[in-house]
Amino acid sequence: MTREGAGPMTRGRGVSLVFLIYLAIGVVVALNTGYNTITNVSEFISFLLAVLIWPAVLLGADLHIKFGG
Repeated sequence: MTREGAGPMTRGRGVSLVFLIYLAIGVVVALNTGYNTITNVSEFISFLLAVLIWPAVLLGADLHIKFGG
């Protein structure tokens, strides 16, 4: 006996190919626009923001986060 819906045609909730391509483009854009040095938490957060909203980076937005003074 087989369960209903259990077979080779079922798909789980995985990450879509479009989202993976979007992230890959974001990494390339971030690395090529000055977000390639990660030595502390603020630079890591800046890198993540640049990867997630890379179209803004391409339009000239500065997403470098600075903590402290």
